[in-house]
Amino acid sequence: MHTCRSCNQSFQTELALELHHDTCSSGQLLCQVCGDRFREADATQDGWHYECPDEDCDGSGLQEDLYRVDEIRMATH
Repeated sequence: MHTCRSCNQSFQTELALELHHDTCSSGQLLCQVCGDRFREADATQDGWHYECPDEDCDGSGLQEDLYRVDEIRMATH
């Protein structure tokens, strides 16, 4: 079983979990540069490279400028 860390929903395959990440409302990304929140699918075109979807923002890369909202909550508690 594969479980989403954001919403605790379980999936039979890793692929199903990865597809779920694009639509999981609990798994939003936060840009540390501009402060915008958005879906993971909005931040990537190929599933490998991520950048803030705001055209006026320079935020790029998971764990560089973009963080999952649940990771920030854990770090601040």
